Amino acid sequence: MTEQNTRLGILLMIATTFVFAVQDGISRHLAAEYNVLMVVMIRYWFFGLFVIAIAARKAGGVRAAAATTQWPVQAFRGALLAFEICVMVLAFTLLGLVESHAVFTCYPLLIAALSGPVLGERVGWRRWLAIGVGFLGVLVILQPGMAVFAPAAVVPLIAALLFALYGLLTRYVARRDSSATSFFWTGVVGAIVMTAVGIWFWEPMARPDWLWMGTLCLTGALGHYLLIRCYEVAEASSVQPFAYLQLPFASVIGIAIFGETIRLNVAIGAGMIVAAGLFTLWRERVAR
Repeated sequence: MTEQNTRLGILLMIATTFVFAVQDGISRHLAAEYNVLMVVMIRYWFFGLFVIAIAARKAGGVRAAAATTQWPVQAFRGALLAFEICVMVLAFTLLGLVESHAVFTCYPLLIAALSGPVLGERVGWRRWLAIGVGFLGVLVILQPGMAVFAPAAVVPLIAALLFALYGLLTRYVARRDSSATSFFWTGVVGAIVMTAVGIWFWEPMARPDWLWMGTLCLTGALGHYLLIRCYEVAEASSVQPFAYLQLPFASVIGIAIFGETIRLNVAIGAGMIVAAGLFTLWRERVAR
């Protein structure tokens, strides 16, 4: 991998995190006005068409992209991600972008902690120490003894756990399936599942909000395209640390547009989580 490609990959990852932060801001707006399941369902309709269009352009077309011997796991992955998105969007409406993302940022630590029992990967004591520090950061944000057991405080943590499981299953299927196959199953299964669930919660949408919904769909497709290009031109270990930029991007949107604030404990806890996550990524790269 050349230095120029790594630099391009970093720029693409930064652009990806910004687009996804904008997408989260739009999701927060729409979910505050309409049912979360309906909003995610419409978003998945566009996403499903997007992955089918991407698959059709590649060698072998849709048939080749869908070919897998692990279809139960692939289908479960797709449904799991759709459920995680619903939970995370709900968190936006309950806690806002700042606090939701501050807690959700712990998902790489959950992946590291679960990679041993789920995938049989070795996790050294240094990474376990970093995982412990990160979870202390989560407790700092949630303030044990005060509001830690409130449902609203737990929601983004559940989303982080679901996304960590999705990430582990993605690693598992990658042993035999290509990224194109996993991407195809993620979009198509998610669209099917969300349609089966979300269609029962349909409600009329105002014309201006349809423009926001269209923008949400476009940012979703653009974000995934940028992410695909990012991993095509650079190694994941080189660009993954920059994925944490979604936290400050989302925080700026939350503060500037939705009038949210950053409490001191949230800033301290998020800093601990990000530092622990970056150390974990570095140790994983050293181990490889």
